[in-house]
Amino acid sequence: MAMVPNNINNLASDAQSLDRLRYQAKQAPDKALKVAAQQFEMVFLNMMLKTMREATPQDGMMDSEQTKMFTGMLDQQLAQEMSTRGVGLADVMVRQLSQTLPNATPTKPGVNAVPSAYNADTQQSFVDKVKVHAEAASRSTGIPAHLIIGQAALESGWGKREIKLADGSTSFNLFSIKAGKDWHGKVAEITTTEYSHGVAQQQTERFRAYHSYTEAFQDYAKLLSDNPRYAAVIGQEGAQGFAQALQQAGYATDPNYADKLVKVVGSVRARA
Repeated sequence: MAMVPNNINNLASDAQSLDRLRYQAKQAPDKALKVAAQQFEMVFLNMMLKTMREATPQDGMMDSEQTKMFTGMLDQQLAQEMSTRGVGLADVMVRQLSQTLPNATPTKPGVNAVPSAYNADTQQSFVDKVKVHAEAASRSTGIPAHLIIGQAALESGWGKREIKLADGSTSFNLFSIKAGKDWHGKVAEITTTEYSHGVAQQQTERFRAYHSYTEAFQDYAKLLSDNPRYAAVIGQEGAQGFAQALQQAGYATDPNYADKLVKVVGSVRARA
């Protein structure tokens, strides 16, 4: 029977260990951290033994590819036994990472991420700032103002992630409306998150820039009213129907766009 190369066995074992580690990370993060530290300790010990072997002269009569393979297997077993008993490295890593992870700085929300971290004052300030413009857009589209405010809040992170021009000034574009070939006004170029077949990708896009929020909301209302692709959006009165119609029309590439929008609209209803 042919002998399976040791590196192939290692690859299969590593893949299975990684799957188990991922599962543990979801179920019990603290336990997964300890397991990861122990695995790192074992890899470190195995590398140390391998380095020691390579530093030893290996030109004797008993040295061959087969003996080297068995020696490597023995070293791997020794490393595993040593890491099971522990040499202290894993414990140090667990203590250090346990202190570091809770203090890690939260990542900045991506485009269209639900900005739930913003407090009630931030949300209320945004609603008060755009309410009059949303009510005007509501009169021309038939879409309730709180739904329009909700979409503006989602796209701009309650105004905290407004699209900026190159000089740092605001574009007033709260709806992330892109600048196509038919747009002849100012343009803001930024790196944004787009989804292709459900996979998030960073890319540079051109967005429309306005002179005021009044102009921005007017253009938003015109886009929904004049573009046939958004015909099903016009007249929607409920958050779920409005959000689903926008996603089906392709307003955003985020596959979870509708769910995120419904959640944000719920926050707006409490403040509008």
